[in-house]
Amino acid sequence: MKIHLLEEHATPQQVEEMLQVFKTFIKLAIDVERGIVAGGSEMHYQCEQVLLDAGSRQEDIWGADWLPDEKTVKFEALINIRPRQNNRSMVIQDAALRSRIEKIVRAVFGGAQE
Repeated sequence: MKIHLLEEHATPQQVEEMLQVFKTFIKLAIDVERGIVAGGSEMHYQCEQVLLDAGSRQEDIWGADWLPDEKTVKFEALINIRPRQNNRSMVIQDAALRSRIEKIVRAVFGGAQE
């Protein structure tokens, strides 16, 4: 397992390495303030830790998955349960926040926003 910290478009080799964990999707943590992504772990919190180690603030980090075959972002992760930030579910509830995350993920992995 290799977690990549991505500040720009992922290379095909990076995507292939991140897909080695689950084959059909990549677990991600996204820093919505810095516009960067960590991906390729078994658990979202492992990606979150990479971002924290790189200087991100925990309240700016959200979990999601990228499904490259479908070019789809899924907004569900344990790290998203945050009552203090008005998110009481594993799924990100705020539509504007989901839109920000999707824009960042698509900038890194490609794919048109729907």
